[in-house]
Amino acid sequence: MNQALKERIIEKAKEIGINKIGFTHAEPFYSLEDKLKKQQEKGHHSGFEHKVIEERIYPEKIFDEPKSIIAIALAYPSKMTQKPERVKGERRGEFARASWGIDYHDILRDRMDRLIDYIRLEASQETGFEPDFKPMVDTGELVDVAVAQRAGLGFIGRNGLLITEEYGSYVYLGEIITNLPFESDEEVPFGCGDCMRCVDACPTDALLGDGRMNAQRCLSYQTQTKDYMPKEYRRKMGHVIYGCDICQIVCPYNKGKDFHFHEEMEPEPEATMPKLKSLLTISNRDFKEQFGDLAGSWRGKKPLQRNAIIALANYRDYTAVPDLLNVIEKDPRPMIRGTAAWAISVIMAKRPNEEVIEFLEEALAKETEAETINEYKEAIRELYDALEKKKLVD
Repeated sequence: MNQALKERIIEKAKEIGINKIGFTHAEPFYSLEDKLKKQQEKGHHSGFEHKVIEERIYPEKIFDEPKSIIAIALAYPSKMTQKPERVKGERRGEFARASWGIDYHDILRDRMDRLIDYIRLEASQETGFEPDFKPMVDTGELVDVAVAQRAGLGFIGRNGLLITEEYGSYVYLGEIITNLPFESDEEVPFGCGDCMRCVDACPTDALLGDGRMNAQRCLSYQTQTKDYMPKEYRRKMGHVIYGCDICQIVCPYNKGKDFHFHEEMEPEPEATMPKLKSLLTISNRDFKEQFGDLAGSWRGKKPLQRNAIIALANYRDYTAVPDLLNVIEKDPRPMIRGTAAWAISVIMAKRPNEEVIEFLEEALAKETEAETINEYKEAIRELYDALEKKKLVD
């Protein structure tokens, strides 16, 4: 019965817009145990993962009598069909591809819920047995790429992402644990060979080369933190204010891959490439209206505003200095003010002036938070140094 049901499930998956589906057994993921523990010991985890390692390895710890796991993948676009109109001098940030369109968590949950409804109906009609299911996306207990690899959807590349034959790594993943038994699909062998392009291209050396990474060095992680971004990452962030696609862009398996199967995944230009200056003072209401549907909004506006400040510094946008001075004067959050002070020192390095330095010194006198005070002091010192060099040249 279950082989026939499996074939019907595969057909139904296609019908409801699931691009790849695979089945695997629910035995523990023994090979992950040592890797996950070492990752935690070394501090290489992001902190966004499920905290209990045993529950990430043993399906029976999170589901009663699991028999199978169904893995699904949905392909997402890698190119924008519409971009905002280019205006000279207008600087924009950019969200990485995994945050284009409606939050992928919602899209995957919708597809999995529809698939579960179908399987439950089919199974109960044939056997009278009422099966159980546990769907998961991204922040669930199991490791998405490990499930997908074992279910035959693709292989885990050196960048730690699942790479599929048809869609490269531009896929969202989800899985469903069930107490229905299904025959396992065949795993896909490792396909990177000697290629190290993603490892070599990673600007922060986050990739370890064997599918593992130091997540805390990943720019995708750094753009999602809420405190100060360490200085070593700020310049490397460029103008991408959420996420990072570098290890995907350079991957040979992604060459020419661009799919537009799902309308909900199409990027809205103004949300995906927002004006940076406007983001500095955006209200909570406007933020929710413009960015609320994006996966990249889950941490709120504070990290994105910090990243917008960093992006303006990376652009060396001199026209943004008044906006940044306004942030220092009026923003109630020390981290945002301190990042703005740093950005001003970067932007004005070749055009320092005493009035701005005096402004920063007056603002510094009002600060009480140690890290923010250090940001101001370093910014002021950089501008004084630049001013001295300018005087020598003049």
